[in-house]
Amino acid sequence: MFFRILKLIIRIFGITGFAGAMALATAGTAQAASDAALCGTDRLIDIAEMNWPSAAALAQIHAIILEKGYGCNVEIVSGDTVPTSASLLAKGTPAIAPELWTGTIQEAWDKGVADGSVVVAGLAISDGAVEGWWIPKYVADANPNLKSVEDLPDFAQLFADPEDPDQGRFISCPPGWGCEIGNAALFEAYGLEDSFNLFSPGSGGNLDATIARAFIREEPIVFYYWGPTGLMGKYDMVQLTMPPYNAEIWNCNTDANCQPKGKSSFATPPVVVATASWLAEEAPNVAEYLGNVALNNVQISRMLTWGDENKASSLETAMNFLETQSDIWSGWVPEEVAAAVMASL
Repeated sequence: MFFRILKLIIRIFGITGFAGAMALATAGTAQAASDAALCGTDRLIDIAEMNWPSAAALAQIHAIILEKGYGCNVEIVSGDTVPTSASLLAKGTPAIAPELWTGTIQEAWDKGVADGSVVVAGLAISDGAVEGWWIPKYVADANPNLKSVEDLPDFAQLFADPEDPDQGRFISCPPGWGCEIGNAALFEAYGLEDSFNLFSPGSGGNLDATIARAFIREEPIVFYYWGPTGLMGKYDMVQLTMPPYNAEIWNCNTDANCQPKGKSSFATPPVVVATASWLAEEAPNVAEYLGNVALNNVQISRMLTWGDENKASSLETAMNFLETQSDIWSGWVPEEVAAAVMASL
């Protein structure tokens, strides 16, 4: 392809054009070599774009910085906690999971870190995250005896399932999310099958839309959710209490072959930037960058709120963050990388 283009330039512009083309080619080759040296590897770096807003935006942010700033060969791939972590542990791909919640895969994940198949590059959320079951504050205010998950059977009719009014409806996680396993286990442990239906929203977008619609209409709803998110920053939610986190119980809850399921709060270990081990070995500059990228709850919520208010895609949300928050992300990278990213914007 390269020589066909050169021949075309020669036919159109003659020898002068050829000389110019060679100069451009030489400069381009030098730049490519410089970029490759900065990236550290010419292997494809695939980045998992999980299907919840913060993880999706972070994937796009890292893809832009690694491609435009470090000159890496980057590709965004679809991901979810369970399949992405399983693939990362078994195959070393995707190369990067920018926001991995390891609580529902803790045992397998710890083994993978110990045997060196995966690496924790750093934190994704610097001040930690939260998971749990929630109700709107207006529901909590109107029903002061509803404070814990243990209380839910007494309030099933408050959350009546439109398709099965004799049962309540609990809004769980979309298929493929790690929390889907934990929610099902807790549902069983609390014996909620007799009073509630476990409802899957189908996707992260549907989960958000279902919650937002209930809040806007001030309707009763009980649901799983996590933070930081733009939605949690936007609506006043009250968390239903559960017993303290118990590692032994939780490991059983996330193992389909383990019985009985038990009562425990969600595991809330650090939310990490996870990578395949080869990335740290071949691209230490990239690994160093990923060790710097933690955002706090306020910063992530601010980014996601802009995305919600502007109905933006994950790429648009990432672009807005890079364009308006350079004081944050420029500190993650060397000056020349920051300059290259800014120029690309």
